[in-house]
Amino acid sequence: MIVDSAIYTDGRRTTSDSLEEAYRACHGPDKFAWVSLYEPTEEEFVFAAREFRLHELVVDDAIQAHQRPRLERYGDCLFTVLKSARYLEDAKRIEFGEIHAFVGEDFIITVRYGEDTALDEARRKMEGEPDRLRRGPTAVFYEIMHQVVEGYVPVIEGLENDIDEIEAEVFGGNVGASRRIHETSREIVRFHQATKPLVGALERMTESEAAGSFAPEEREHLRRVQERVLRVAEQIEGFRDLLSSMMDVNLTTIGVQQNDQMQKISAWGAVLIVPTLIAGIFGMNFENEQWQQFKSIDHGFEISVAVMALISFLLYLWFKRSGYL
Repeated sequence: MIVDSAIYTDGRRTTSDSLEEAYRACHGPDKFAWVSLYEPTEEEFVFAAREFRLHELVVDDAIQAHQRPRLERYGDCLFTVLKSARYLEDAKRIEFGEIHAFVGEDFIITVRYGEDTALDEARRKMEGEPDRLRRGPTAVFYEIMHQVVEGYVPVIEGLENDIDEIEAEVFGGNVGASRRIHETSREIVRFHQATKPLVGALERMTESEAAGSFAPEEREHLRRVQERVLRVAEQIEGFRDLLSSMMDVNLTTIGVQQNDQMQKISAWGAVLIVPTLIAGIFGMNFENEQWQQFKSIDHGFEISVAVMALISFLLYLWFKRSGYL
Protein backbone atom coordinates (compact mmCIF):
# COMPACT_ATOMS: atom_id res chain seq x y z
CA MET A 1 0.00 0.00 0.00
CA ILE A 2 1.03 3.63 -0.45
CA VAL A 3 2.34 5.02 2.84
CA ASP A 4 3.31 8.48 1.61
CA SER A 5 3.42 10.34 -1.68
CA ALA A 6 4.91 13.81 -1.83
CA ILE A 7 6.28 16.36 -4.28
CA TYR A 8 9.26 18.47 -3.21
CA THR A 9 9.72 21.83 -4.86
CA ASP A 10 12.86 23.77 -4.00
CA GLY A 11 13.24 21.66 -0.85
CA ARG A 12 9.64 22.16 0.32
CA ARG A 13 7.01 19.44 0.57
CA THR A 14 3.61 19.34 -1.07
CA THR A 15 1.50 16.19 -0.80
CA SER A 16 0.09 14.51 -3.91
CA ASP A 17 -3.21 12.64 -3.88
CA SER A 18 -2.26 9.91 -6.38
CA LEU A 19 0.66 8.36 -8.21
CA GLU A 20 -0.52 9.90 -11.48
CA GLU A 21 -0.47 13.37 -9.92
CA ALA A 22 2.95 12.70 -8.35
CA TYR A 23 4.42 11.68 -11.72
CA ARG A 24 2.97 14.69 -13.55
CA ALA A 25 4.01 17.17 -10.85
CA CYS A 26 7.58 15.94 -10.35
CA HIS A 27 8.74 17.17 -13.78
CA GLY A 28 10.28 20.57 -13.72
CA PRO A 29 13.25 22.44 -12.28
CA ASP A 30 13.98 21.80 -8.61
CA LYS A 31 11.17 19.26 -8.34
CA PHE A 32 11.04 15.56 -7.54
CA ALA A 33 8.59 13.01 -6.15
CA TRP A 34 9.13 10.67 -3.22
CA VAL A 35 6.68 7.76 -3.03
CA SER A 36 6.80 5.24 -0.18
CA LEU A 37 5.15 1.82 -0.39
CA TYR A 38 4.77 -0.75 2.38
CA GLU A 39 4.70 -4.44 1.43
CA PRO A 40 2.77 -3.78 -1.80
CA THR A 41 0.99 -6.53 -3.67
CA GLU A 42 2.23 -7.40 -7.12
CA GLU A 43 -0.64 -5.42 -8.67
CA GLU A 44 0.12 -2.34 -6.56
CA PHE A 45 3.80 -2.41 -7.41
CA VAL A 46 3.23 -2.98 -11.13
CA PHE A 47 0.84 -0.02 -11.13
CA ALA A 48 3.42 2.25 -9.47
CA ALA A 49 6.13 1.02 -11.83
CA ARG A 50 3.94 1.75 -14.85
CA GLU A 51 3.12 5.25 -13.64
CA PHE A 52 6.80 6.14 -13.21
CA ARG A 53 7.94 4.32 -16.34
CA LEU A 54 10.29 1.96 -14.54
CA HIS A 55 12.37 -0.43 -16.60
CA GLU A 56 10.83 -3.88 -17.07
CA LEU A 57 13.91 -5.58 -15.63
CA VAL A 58 13.60 -3.45 -12.50
CA VAL A 59 10.03 -4.64 -12.03
CA ASP A 60 11.07 -8.27 -12.51
CA ASP A 61 13.88 -7.91 -9.96
CA ALA A 62 11.97 -5.91 -7.37
CA ILE A 63 8.66 -7.71 -7.34
CA GLN A 64 9.92 -10.26 -4.83
CA ALA A 65 11.16 -9.62 -1.31
CA HIS A 66 14.00 -11.45 0.49
CA GLN A 67 16.74 -10.49 -1.92
CA ARG A 68 20.45 -9.99 -1.40
CA PRO A 69 21.67 -6.40 -0.88
CA ARG A 70 22.78 -4.86 -4.17
CA LEU A 71 22.98 -1.75 -6.32
CA GLU A 72 22.14 -1.95 -10.02
CA ARG A 73 21.76 0.59 -12.80
CA TYR A 74 18.89 0.11 -15.27
CA GLY A 75 19.03 2.86 -17.85
CA ASP A 76 18.39 6.13 -16.02
CA CYS A 77 17.13 4.37 -12.89
CA LEU A 78 19.22 3.16 -9.98
CA PHE A 79 17.81 0.16 -8.16
CA THR A 80 19.05 -0.83 -4.71
CA VAL A 81 18.19 -3.48 -2.14
CA LEU A 82 19.12 -2.75 1.48
CA LYS A 83 18.76 -4.94 4.54
CA SER A 84 17.82 -3.06 7.68
CA ALA A 85 18.40 -4.66 11.07
CA ARG A 86 17.50 -4.06 14.68
CA TYR A 87 18.53 -5.98 17.77
CA LEU A 88 15.78 -7.38 20.01
CA GLU A 89 17.22 -7.34 23.51
CA ASP A 90 14.56 -9.54 25.09
CA ALA A 91 14.68 -12.25 22.44
CA LYS A 92 18.47 -12.01 21.95
CA ARG A 93 18.07 -12.05 18.19
CA ILE A 94 18.18 -9.76 15.15
CA GLU A 95 15.07 -8.72 13.25
CA PHE A 96 15.67 -7.90 9.60
CA GLY A 97 13.75 -5.68 7.24
CA GLU A 98 14.19 -4.99 3.56
CA ILE A 99 14.12 -1.74 1.60
CA HIS A 100 13.97 -1.40 -2.16
CA ALA A 101 14.74 2.02 -3.61
CA PHE A 102 14.29 3.20 -7.20
CA VAL A 103 16.12 6.43 -7.90
CA GLY A 104 15.37 8.36 -11.07
CA GLU A 105 16.25 11.83 -12.24
CA ASP A 106 13.16 13.40 -10.70
CA PHE A 107 11.71 10.73 -8.43
CA ILE A 108 12.55 8.17 -5.79
CA ILE A 109 10.30 5.24 -4.93
CA THR A 110 10.94 3.30 -1.73
CA VAL A 111 9.40 -0.06 -0.86
CA ARG A 112 9.61 -1.37 2.70
CA TYR A 113 9.20 -4.95 3.88
CA GLY A 114 9.11 -5.65 7.61
CA GLU A 115 9.05 -3.33 10.58
CA ASP A 116 11.72 -0.67 10.42
CA THR A 117 11.89 3.09 11.02
CA ALA A 118 14.84 3.91 8.74
CA LEU A 119 12.64 5.35 5.96
CA ASP A 120 10.51 7.36 8.36
CA GLU A 121 13.61 8.75 10.04
CA ALA A 122 15.19 9.58 6.68
CA ARG A 123 12.08 11.47 5.51
CA ARG A 124 11.78 13.35 8.80
CA LYS A 125 15.43 14.36 8.73
CA MET A 126 15.44 15.39 5.07
CA GLU A 127 12.26 17.45 5.40
CA GLY A 128 13.96 19.31 8.24
CA GLU A 129 16.88 20.24 5.95
CA PRO A 130 15.50 21.91 2.79
CA ASP A 131 19.02 22.65 1.52
CA ARG A 132 19.71 18.95 1.25
CA LEU A 133 16.34 18.23 -0.32
CA ARG A 134 17.17 20.70 -3.10
CA ARG A 135 19.88 18.29 -4.24
CA GLY A 136 17.18 15.92 -5.40
CA PRO A 137 16.58 12.15 -5.18
CA THR A 138 20.26 11.21 -4.87
CA ALA A 139 20.51 13.12 -1.59
CA VAL A 140 17.46 11.24 -0.31
CA PHE A 141 19.01 7.98 -1.48
CA TYR A 142 22.18 8.70 0.47
CA GLU A 143 20.23 9.56 3.62
CA ILE A 144 18.28 6.29 3.41
CA MET A 145 21.50 4.32 3.10
CA HIS A 146 22.99 6.30 5.97
CA GLN A 147 20.03 5.53 8.23
CA VAL A 148 20.11 1.82 7.38
CA VAL A 149 23.84 1.53 8.01
CA GLU A 150 23.65 3.56 11.23
CA GLY A 151 21.02 1.08 12.38
CA TYR A 152 23.72 -1.61 12.29
CA VAL A 153 25.60 0.02 15.18
CA PRO A 154 23.12 -0.99 17.94
CA VAL A 155 23.07 -4.49 16.47
CA ILE A 156 26.86 -4.72 16.74
CA GLU A 157 26.67 -3.50 20.34
CA GLY A 158 23.99 -6.08 21.17
CA LEU A 159 26.07 -8.88 19.65
CA GLU A 160 29.14 -7.71 21.57
CA ASN A 161 27.20 -7.92 24.83
CA ASP A 162 25.98 -11.41 23.94
CA ILE A 163 29.52 -12.56 23.14
CA ASP A 164 30.83 -11.11 26.43
CA GLU A 165 28.13 -13.05 28.31
CA ILE A 166 28.92 -16.23 26.40
CA GLU A 167 32.63 -15.79 27.10
CA ALA A 168 31.90 -15.49 30.83
CA GLU A 169 29.79 -18.65 30.70
CA VAL A 170 32.39 -20.64 28.77
CA PHE A 171 35.32 -19.72 31.01
CA GLY A 172 33.10 -20.15 34.03
CA GLY A 173 32.77 -23.82 33.15
CA ASN A 174 29.15 -23.75 31.99
CA VAL A 175 29.05 -26.57 29.46
CA GLY A 176 25.49 -25.59 28.52
CA ALA A 177 26.83 -22.54 26.65
CA SER A 178 27.06 -24.56 23.42
CA ARG A 179 23.42 -23.93 22.57
CA ARG A 180 23.75 -20.18 22.99
CA ILE A 181 26.97 -20.14 20.97
CA HIS A 182 25.13 -21.87 18.12
CA GLU A 183 22.15 -19.50 18.28
CA THR A 184 24.37 -16.41 18.33
CA SER A 185 26.50 -17.79 15.49
CA ARG A 186 23.37 -18.25 13.41
CA GLU A 187 22.33 -14.64 14.00
CA ILE A 188 25.81 -13.45 13.06
CA VAL A 189 25.72 -15.45 9.82
CA ARG A 190 22.39 -13.86 8.91
CA PHE A 191 23.77 -10.41 9.73
CA HIS A 192 26.86 -11.11 7.63
CA GLN A 193 24.66 -12.09 4.68
CA ALA A 194 22.77 -8.80 5.07
CA THR A 195 25.86 -6.59 5.08
CA LYS A 196 28.72 -8.22 3.20
CA PRO A 197 27.22 -7.94 -0.33
CA LEU A 198 26.63 -4.23 0.25
CA VAL A 199 30.39 -3.64 0.59
CA GLY A 200 31.08 -4.84 -2.93
CA ALA A 201 28.03 -3.12 -4.37
CA LEU A 202 29.05 0.25 -2.90
CA GLU A 203 32.61 -0.24 -4.10
CA ARG A 204 31.43 -0.85 -7.65
CA MET A 205 29.03 2.08 -7.45
CA THR A 206 31.56 4.63 -6.20
CA GLU A 207 34.25 3.56 -8.66
CA SER A 208 32.11 3.16 -11.79
CA GLU A 209 30.64 5.68 -14.20
CA ALA A 210 27.33 5.33 -12.35
CA ALA A 211 28.78 7.54 -9.63
CA GLY A 212 28.65 10.43 -12.09
CA SER A 213 24.95 10.89 -11.32
CA PHE A 214 25.87 11.92 -7.78
CA ALA A 215 27.22 15.28 -6.76
CA PRO A 216 30.82 15.24 -5.48
CA GLU A 217 29.61 15.70 -1.91
CA GLU A 218 27.16 12.81 -2.24
CA ARG A 219 29.89 10.59 -3.69
CA GLU A 220 31.99 11.39 -0.65
CA HIS A 221 29.04 10.49 1.57
CA LEU A 222 28.67 7.17 -0.25
CA ARG A 223 32.35 6.42 0.36
CA ARG A 224 31.82 7.10 4.05
CA VAL A 225 28.87 4.73 4.08
CA GLN A 226 31.02 2.17 2.30
CA GLU A 227 33.72 2.51 4.96
CA ARG A 228 31.16 2.13 7.74
CA VAL A 229 29.68 -1.01 6.14
CA LEU A 230 33.19 -2.39 5.66
CA ARG A 231 33.97 -1.88 9.35
CA VAL A 232 30.71 -3.61 10.28
CA ALA A 233 31.54 -6.54 7.99
CA GLU A 234 35.01 -6.83 9.53
CA GLN A 235 33.54 -6.78 13.05
CA ILE A 236 31.08 -9.52 12.09
CA GLU A 237 33.90 -11.69 10.73
CA GLY A 238 35.77 -11.11 14.00
CA PHE A 239 32.66 -12.21 15.92
CA ARG A 240 32.48 -15.40 13.87
CA ASP A 241 36.11 -16.26 14.58
CA LEU A 242 35.69 -15.48 18.27
CA LEU A 243 32.59 -17.66 18.59
CA SER A 244 34.35 -20.48 16.76
CA SER A 245 37.19 -20.26 19.29
CA MET A 246 34.69 -20.23 22.15
CA MET A 247 33.02 -23.35 20.79
CA ASP A 248 36.39 -25.11 20.71
CA VAL A 249 37.11 -24.02 24.29
CA ASN A 250 33.65 -25.14 25.39
CA LEU A 251 34.07 -28.57 23.77
CA THR A 252 37.48 -28.90 25.41
CA THR A 253 35.94 -27.99 28.77
CA ILE A 254 33.27 -30.62 28.26
CA GLY A 255 35.96 -33.21 27.48
CA VAL A 256 37.96 -32.27 30.56
CA GLN A 257 34.89 -32.47 32.80
CA GLN A 258 34.00 -35.86 31.36
CA ASN A 259 37.54 -37.08 32.04
CA ASP A 260 37.32 -35.79 35.60
CA GLN A 261 34.03 -37.60 36.10
CA MET A 262 35.48 -40.83 34.70
CA GLN A 263 38.47 -40.49 37.03
CA LYS A 264 36.17 -40.08 40.03
CA ILE A 265 34.04 -43.03 39.01
CA SER A 266 37.14 -45.18 38.50
CA ALA A 267 38.61 -44.08 41.85
CA TRP A 268 35.42 -44.83 43.77
CA GLY A 269 35.16 -48.14 41.96
CA ALA A 270 38.69 -49.04 43.13
CA VAL A 271 37.85 -48.02 46.71
CA LEU A 272 34.71 -50.15 46.76
CA ILE A 273 36.15 -53.17 44.98
CA VAL A 274 38.49 -54.05 47.88
CA PRO A 275 35.80 -54.64 50.54
CA THR A 276 33.68 -56.37 47.93
CA LEU A 277 36.57 -58.68 47.06
CA ILE A 278 37.37 -59.49 50.71
CA ALA A 279 33.71 -60.07 51.58
CA GLY A 280 33.32 -62.28 48.56
CA ILE A 281 36.33 -64.41 49.37
CA PHE A 282 35.47 -64.92 53.04
CA GLY A 283 31.86 -65.48 52.22
CA MET A 284 32.62 -68.59 50.15
CA ASN A 285 31.74 -72.01 51.59
CA PHE A 286 34.79 -74.28 51.36
CA GLU A 287 34.85 -77.75 52.90
CA ASN A 288 38.55 -77.37 53.64
CA GLU A 289 38.93 -77.77 57.42
CA GLN A 290 41.74 -75.23 57.76
CA TRP A 291 39.65 -72.66 55.93
CA GLN A 292 36.72 -73.30 58.25
CA GLN A 293 38.97 -72.89 61.31
CA PHE A 294 40.26 -69.57 59.95
CA LYS A 295 36.71 -68.32 59.54
CA SER A 296 35.80 -69.37 63.08
CA ILE A 297 38.50 -67.45 64.92
CA ASP A 298 37.37 -65.06 67.62
CA HIS A 299 36.23 -61.67 66.38
CA GLY A 300 36.81 -62.71 62.75
CA PHE A 301 33.91 -60.61 61.49
CA GLU A 302 35.11 -57.49 63.27
CA ILE A 303 38.65 -58.00 62.02
CA SER A 304 37.45 -58.44 58.43
CA VAL A 305 35.36 -55.29 58.60
CA ALA A 306 38.28 -53.35 60.12
CA VAL A 307 40.67 -54.55 57.41
CA MET A 308 38.20 -53.61 54.67
CA ALA A 309 37.64 -50.18 56.20
CA LEU A 310 41.37 -49.57 56.62
CA ILE A 311 42.26 -50.54 53.07
CA SER A 312 39.37 -48.49 51.66
CA PHE A 313 40.42 -45.48 53.72
CA LEU A 314 44.03 -45.77 52.56
CA LEU A 315 42.92 -46.01 48.95
CA TYR A 316 40.68 -42.95 49.43
CA LEU A 317 43.60 -40.93 50.82
CA TRP A 318 45.84 -41.99 47.95
CA PHE A 319 43.27 -41.06 45.28
CA LYS A 320 42.55 -37.79 47.06
CA ARG A 321 46.19 -36.77 47.05
CA SER A 322 46.53 -37.82 43.41
CA GLY A 323 43.65 -35.54 42.41
CA TYR A 324 41.31 -38.29 41.33
CA LEU A 325 38.77 -37.40 44.04
